[in-house]
Amino acid sequence: MARKCSISGKTKQYGHRVSHANNKTKHTFDSNLQSKRIWVASLKRFVRVKLSTRVIRTIDKLGLEGTLKKYNMTVEQLTK
Repeated sequence: MARKCSISGKTKQYGHRVSHANNKTKHTFDSNLQSKRIWVASLKRFVRVKLSTRVIRTIDKLGLEGTLKKYNMTVEQLTK
């Protein structure tokens, strides 16, 4: 599985490290992904997914169903 959030699709970003002398070197900023077991009530089982920490906080606030609705996803797309 790629380093990509299963719900939001967040991946790494590209940029530069800038020194005091304004020298620029290429750098990648990896997204903060965590592997989590999420209880899916409609399937009555746990699903293991990679999520960004921002999406984990959103799930804590809105619940899984509300988060999936916010990102226009269904439970079937999550379990694929």
